[in-house]
Amino acid sequence: MSKKMVVITGSPRNNGNSFAMTDAFIKAAESKGHTVTRFDAAMKNVGGCHACETCFQTGKACSFDDDFNSIAPAILEADAVIFTMPVYWYSIPAQIKGVIDKLFSFCVAGKDIAGKECALITCCEEDDKSVMDGVRIPIERSAALLKWKMVGEVMIPSVLNAGDIEKTDGCKQAAALADKF
Repeated sequence: MSKKMVVITGSPRNNGNSFAMTDAFIKAAESKGHTVTRFDAAMKNVGGCHACETCFQTGKACSFDDDFNSIAPAILEADAVIFTMPVYWYSIPAQIKGVIDKLFSFCVAGKDIAGKECALITCCEEDDKSVMDGVRIPIERSAALLKWKMVGEVMIPSVLNAGDIEKTDGCKQAAALADKF
């Protein structure tokens, strides 16, 4: 069955390793008949949550008018949300963190977004996969809170420089992730 997917990236590096895996995932998902909408958070203007709790009261997800207001409707309509990002300083990059924090708006507004599928694609410089826990755990817990089903994770260590991903099977794993939807 064809699904509507939203892919949200968190890297500011267009030719980076997480983008290569993202591209591989999207190509595989589209070849299976899924519709993919991509948002590159680093190229968007998404500020942090102001905790004003006026979400959706102005007709937009966020009362502070930024690019989250173009991402939120796509998330509402999606069957699946896929987060892709490198690890920055053992955590989620700031470029995507604003989007993740603003998922709170759905809870505040009582929007029922339960039942979606979710996945994570990430990579890091170090050899130790536990370095990715600072990305993996918040995404898994966010999915659980929102009642989304985690269908898979691609976590590739030992990549730093653009192109290092080609020395791994990261793009192959990302493409295979599309089979889980």
